[in-house]
Order: sequence, then C-alpha cells, then structure tokens
Amino acid sequence: MLKIVLVLLIYALAGCGAEVVGTAATGAAIKKQEIQEGKRTEERMRTQIEQATDVSQQRARQDAEK
Repeated sequence: MLKIVLVLLIYALAGCGAEVVGTAATGAAIKKQEIQEGKRTEERMRTQIEQATDVSQQRARQDAEK
C-alpha cells in the first residue's frame, strides 16, 4: 500500500513539474512576441522621426531661400 501511495505521489509531483515547465515556456514565448512587437514599433517610430526631420529641414531650406 505504501508503494502505491509513493508512486502516486511521485506521479503527482512530476505532473506539477511538467505544468511549471509548460507555463514557463508559454511565458517565454509571450515575452519573445512582445520583444518583436517592440522592435517593430521602434522601427516605425524611427522612420516617422526621420520623415519629420526631413520635412523640417526642407521647410528650413525653403524659408532660408525666401
């Protein structure tokens, strides 16, 4: 009887470990996706800033020519 209880306890603990590993893997995948989204957002913002800078420089040149 004791052996059966020990085996069941071992299986229960192993199951908890597997759940923790699965949860950690899911969390890591979510973080990876968040990082990728952040990089895309950063690149879009960099492009918008460059475009705004170009427009400002063009306007400054046009004002200087007048």
